Amino acid sequence: MNVDAALARRLVAAQFPQWADLEIAPVELDGWDNRTFRLGPELTVRMPSGDWYALQVAKEQRWLPVLAPELPLPIPVPVAQGVPGEGYPFPWSVYRWLDGDVSSEETIGDLVAFARDLAAFLVALRGVDATGGPAPGRHNWFRGAPPAVYGEETLRSIEILRGAIPDVAHVWEAALATAWEGEPVWFHGDVAVGNLLVRDGRLAAVIDFGTSGVGDPACDVVIAWTLFEGESREAFRAALGVDDATWARGRGWALWKALISLAGDRERGSPLSARPLRDIERILAD
Repeated sequence: MNVDAALARRLVAAQFPQWADLEIAPVELDGWDNRTFRLGPELTVRMPSGDWYALQVAKEQRWLPVLAPELPLPIPVPVAQGVPGEGYPFPWSVYRWLDGDVSSEETIGDLVAFARDLAAFLVALRGVDATGGPAPGRHNWFRGAPPAVYGEETLRSIEILRGAIPDVAHVWEAALATAWEGEPVWFHGDVAVGNLLVRDGRLAAVIDFGTSGVGDPACDVVIAWTLFEGESREAFRAALGVDDATWARGRGWALWKALISLAGDRERGSPLSARPLRDIERILAD
């Protein structure tokens, strides 16, 4: 679907005429599941790119205003909800703009401090009352469920990559050997560099709660291997306060993400991507 600034402009003009005169432009780094546009100096338009992603709109409208006051860092808070129109078939949202640069090893000033700040945010998120919160499902690609939900896909990827990567089956088996035994808790579901904003080298905001929900928080541990290593990973784990079983399931989620990316490369006949290969090295070294 061609979701562009012109479509966003028509939707805003038709449904929110008070903002019709504001400039609309794509953001510098856009996502895959939603298209985001800057609306004037203080707002953004967020438009799902497919039907599964559209399931996230009502969830975010309902729950982000509940979560925001309980968290130590800013998160997106919706100010309006749009409806299908102008040939666009999905609901969509208007949010307050959050200032910051997308996090990366270059924009983060102190990776150990960043790890502790992120862990503190996730601990606070886990502590929010989860009563009535959204359980794992299509709306969040089953984040918060046991890793076994992607067992068939993971084993297929391992088979496709046989001989191209080291043996990783033991990591997956260790993840499947544990289970979340506590009450469901809130999780973000996609704690990745693209969803963490930085100002002056410090963690400043957490965005994109499309995969959020209540369940097993192990999926939020993935960044331990996709960004952190050595001292920063140790700091993240200590501040996060998760047990060995949750850490093992987090490794399983991280492995799944790396494997499906590499298996896609292999099936397309492309060279294996460097970043998921690096992530697998980190997973195995831990």
